[in-house]
Amino acid sequence: MSDKIKLRLGTRQSPLALAQAEEARDRLCNAHGWSKGEVELVKVIASGDKILDRPLAEIGGKALWTRELDIWLSEGRIDAAVHSMKDVETLRPAGITIAAILPRADVRDVLIGALSLDAIPKGARVGTSAPRRAAQMLHYRPDCRIVGFRGNVATRLGKLEAGEADVTLLAAAGLQRLGEQNIGNPLDAGSWLPAPAQGAIGIECRSEDSETLRLLSAIDHSESRGSVMSERALLAALGGTCHSPIAVLTTVRDEQLTIRASLFCSDGSERVDGTITCASGDTEAIRELARDLLERSGPAVRELFTAQP
Repeated sequence: MSDKIKLRLGTRQSPLALAQAEEARDRLCNAHGWSKGEVELVKVIASGDKILDRPLAEIGGKALWTRELDIWLSEGRIDAAVHSMKDVETLRPAGITIAAILPRADVRDVLIGALSLDAIPKGARVGTSAPRRAAQMLHYRPDCRIVGFRGNVATRLGKLEAGEADVTLLAAAGLQRLGEQNIGNPLDAGSWLPAPAQGAIGIECRSEDSETLRLLSAIDHSESRGSVMSERALLAALGGTCHSPIAVLTTVRDEQLTIRASLFCSDGSERVDGTITCASGDTEAIRELARDLLERSGPAVRELFTAQP
């Protein structure tokens, strides 16, 4: 590593991943008084970016977004890795730590191709490969048909323009980070709950790397960390996988978290809701919410989660 380089940040090569890495770099430079040239962005091609013709759940799940960066991190080729936290598996390799969560952005989904859920034409094709979005859409609009849609933001917008689907859904935070905040119509997060950790950027490093941990701690946003880690804890307690349609919204008030969660079966015909208010880090309350949700779920929902009520 050059004497000038203070930190090597690993990132995927998609435009959104690079925008997120640049945000992380800017925050580090501002916190430590560095120039941009002192933080190197190391670009890695992730497996998930190579295989676009099949749903993620069929080809290895979220690990396809993190595997290469994990390897480079463990080999010391990078000092830290920048991730979209909703794409990071709940069980991480030993020796890797989530060192910082940046201030969370807009958690909402954006509907593209129609003004609202009610305005989607009857029988429309909804382009998505996310089990949560598919199940949630079928719950609200069982007349619609889901068609597989994978790729980065530009790819999915291109598929929509080409007529492969009538409407699609994208994360508001991703569009905003790409300067595309005027595209589509954001859905109210209180009625259309987002994915766990949606809108959050996380930075991981080696657990024993005390210097990198110290540097990254300067940009860790405690409120965002509390919300994101609580949602990840709920996902873990449920035994959620890439096949698990779960939506969750966390709000913070007076240092208390209110966590609203919904579980769905694949076709959206069953929905189970639950809410708790607890202190940040109250894992027992989160586990109790998970138990309650699964106990009230039917077999079609429970089979999509590996934990047992």
